[in-house]
Amino acid sequence: MVAAATGQGELDGGVDVSVLVPFLNEEAYLPDSMPAMLNQEFDGRVEYLFIDSGSTDGGRAVVEAFAEQDPRIRLLENPARTTAVGLNIGLRHARGRYVARMDAHTIYPSTYLRDGVERLEHGDADWVSGPQLPAPRGKWSRRIALALGTWLGTGGPAYRLPPDAEEVEVDSGFTGVWRRRTLEELGGWDEAASPNEDGELAARMLERGMRLVMLQRMAASYWPRESLEGLARQYYRYGRARARTWRLHPDAMRPTHLLPPLVLGVLVAVGAAPSRRLRAAARVGSGVWLAAIASTAVSSRRRASASLRDALAVPLVVAVMHLSWGAGFVAGSLRHGPPVRACWRALSRALRRAR
Repeated sequence: MVAAATGQGELDGGVDVSVLVPFLNEEAYLPDSMPAMLNQEFDGRVEYLFIDSGSTDGGRAVVEAFAEQDPRIRLLENPARTTAVGLNIGLRHARGRYVARMDAHTIYPSTYLRDGVERLEHGDADWVSGPQLPAPRGKWSRRIALALGTWLGTGGPAYRLPPDAEEVEVDSGFTGVWRRRTLEELGGWDEAASPNEDGELAARMLERGMRLVMLQRMAASYWPRESLEGLARQYYRYGRARARTWRLHPDAMRPTHLLPPLVLGVLVAVGAAPSRRLRAAARVGSGVWLAAIASTAVSSRRRASASLRDALAVPLVVAVMHLSWGAGFVAGSLRHGPPVRACWRALSRALRRAR
């Protein structure tokens, strides 16, 4: 894969951190996110590699306008148009001792790079990241953010919620900071794993005994999808990609990952189970699920002081998440083969915890 690099200037001397920013049609977000990326409080040399996956809106022009004023910015091309390929293109062009990934639709704290690098230099950590906090803009974005504040809307990954402690160990991360040599030794991101390239990378790192930590002070705010249709596409792609990751890395599946495909199976069984007894059991299961997601309206109203309309929409958002993710998981299992070992190990862990 060949990528062309353009920019107004080159940095002389050594680079401490290379920031990789893959983007596609992010015109609406880059004017707000880029200043936060560029104004990092970091005592060192930073370069910013923006990797364009073929934007058709004005996003590329936004990056070019910033690059005219800031020689630290380089613009790279990603003809393959997937995030993992874009990250690997950026990694090949990176000159820093450390590599950070930043997303175009996210606002990062001003000390993000400093905190990440300092924690890596402290030792006993190989990937440092922060919580991923939703910052809604519109009506449905706001409702999706409410759903992401519930357990049923997240499934329990630590990076979705602020930790109680300043630092916690995690099994995956949202963007983050690495030593460049770590990424190079791992061969970069798995280009067939998109959009689960970070989850797959985390699985490989854990299999090698590496340690992933999350710092509360590195919390970054991102803009959730702004429509149910966009959310459904996003979660379908997540579920499909996860199926492949779990075929390769069975220990990466958490027990909570079994919920969306189980829910989908129960709903299908309501009308398609071969016996009356199984259909009756499926109706009970679907009733329990409906009651559970209905409770998210009450919890959202209490926890976030949401409006009644927004709170009543949360169960619908959670249902879209579960069913889209479950459908994607089924599609991924049909394509790559069902992750039987992963499911068995996750179920075994759940049963041990229940004892």
